[in-house]
Amino acid sequence: MTDIEPVPAATVVVIRESANRADLEVLLLRRNSKLVFHGGHWVFPGGRVDAADFALDGEGLEYRAAMRAAVRETKEEAGIDIDIDQLVHTAHWTTPPKLPRRFCTWFFLCPLKVPVSVVVDNDEILEHRWITPREALADAAAESWVLPRPTMVTLRDIEMHRSLEELLEDASQRGIRVFPKDSTYYRPQEMGC
Repeated sequence: MTDIEPVPAATVVVIRESANRADLEVLLLRRNSKLVFHGGHWVFPGGRVDAADFALDGEGLEYRAAMRAAVRETKEEAGIDIDIDQLVHTAHWTTPPKLPRRFCTWFFLCPLKVPVSVVVDNDEILEHRWITPREALADAAAESWVLPRPTMVTLRDIEMHRSLEELLEDASQRGIRVFPKDSTYYRPQEMGC
């Protein structure tokens, strides 16, 4: 079996401080169990980068297209309007070889400082929860729900932080986490820097 070329994708970790400001909460969405990829799993908003995402600026850079896809997917899956300038690139995941579906996914944090209403489509996404990373990981450990590995690792990275300021400071100092470390699909030159 030959390796399938990964499809570019984007994931958005929509995150806010809890009402009592003692912790952070992330938005997780439950995918319809009828979906082939991660059906029934709890995930961050996200999806594949479409041709239109590449075409919008004419440069064809995957990173910029992924940012546009992140904004679009957050609107489509959660009904939340975010601005591309809110996105903070933190990670890049490539699905391992030999799997029937592969993605090379740009991960972004999107810190929210004002309340938003979440509206799911009841087709691809069936429900949502604002939850602390600690609670989400505990639910997954208790097998109350299923979290894909990239979601679990991201939640572990976030769970030690109690404020958006602290999280964003850590993200700026840590640099981009690439999985696997030697992935040829993470191409920083795509960022246009």
